[in-house]
Amino acid sequence: MEPTIACVVPCHNEEAAVGKVVRDLRAALPEAIVYVYDNASTDRTVEVAREAGAIVRQEPRKGKGNVIRRAFADVAADALLIIDGDDTYDASRARDLVNLLFEGPYDQVVGARRVTDDGAYRTGHAAGNKLLTGAVRSLFGNDVTDMLSGYRVFSQRFVKSFPALAREFETETEMTIHALHLRLPTAEVAVDYRVRPAGGESKLRTYRDGWRILRVILDLARRERPSLVHTVIAGVLALVSVVLGIPVIVDFVRTGTVPRLPTAVLAAAIMTIATLVLLVGYILESLMHMRQEQTRLVHLSYPAPAYSPRLTARGAGIRAGAGRKTAASRRDAIARDAERYRDLEQGQEISPSDG
Repeated sequence: MEPTIACVVPCHNEEAAVGKVVRDLRAALPEAIVYVYDNASTDRTVEVAREAGAIVRQEPRKGKGNVIRRAFADVAADALLIIDGDDTYDASRARDLVNLLFEGPYDQVVGARRVTDDGAYRTGHAAGNKLLTGAVRSLFGNDVTDMLSGYRVFSQRFVKSFPALAREFETETEMTIHALHLRLPTAEVAVDYRVRPAGGESKLRTYRDGWRILRVILDLARRERPSLVHTVIAGVLALVSVVLGIPVIVDFVRTGTVPRLPTAVLAAAIMTIATLVLLVGYILESLMHMRQEQTRLVHLSYPAPAYSPRLTARGAGIRAGAGRKTAASRRDAIARDAERYRDLEQGQEISPSDG
């Protein structure tokens, strides 16, 4: 049985670019089903995506994280590729990412951005990416060089064990930390990153989204590394207690009295709080390990990506003599699914015999 491949393209007002992205994906992966998830667009994104041959689904709650959560729940495939619909990533390299996932096998293959056009990657975004990637590397031991890349391929066991709690652009940070948290095998492929086509507008805001991603990192550090975070907090409190308590101890040694009783009580109280914070950290660490074990078991309940010797640079799971026929049947299936989905949107009944 050949491995199944699906592509998910999150879009919000991308009529200028989504058609080319879908066509490039279908050319690179003719056996894959391409889903465009429209995220409350007000332009012709939906019409352009359907004309290019994609199945269009709707996610009314704005935010890329909401789209990813919906797509990961809806779509089941041995390899699931996500790529932004703004045509800044080289979609023609999709075959390379998918092949590497199966050959590893890996649970995640990241398209690490290689800037080819001046202005494609704003200075603020580049600096923010380096800063946030460095923060994650320090906290979690990150080997990924482009933590915020929106061009990735996942195994089914990654997708179905990923909780997808983020709402907006911080979803890539969650993906990276999820892989590090479970020590999942991950690889990178350098891909060209170019400027948006004319008519496209970036949805990313450097300071707003950078601050949101930083908050996610800090929150994940609190949840995923509780002993480290609580040890640091307890250490700071203990240092304050010692600074306040040393003069009191010196006075007691010299005179045998405690003239500054309020300071002594405050120092003792802060040291008690520091001890409690440290103990809470160890308790949370034990709970985190239990949750990690459960997530790992969910991950292991799905099979590893199965490599097929027929995965080649020109087509995966397509025999040389039957490639055109298989690709055509895939396109027919996509067209049928798109028609069925339009019927559902219009409120029409679909009988079991239609499927």
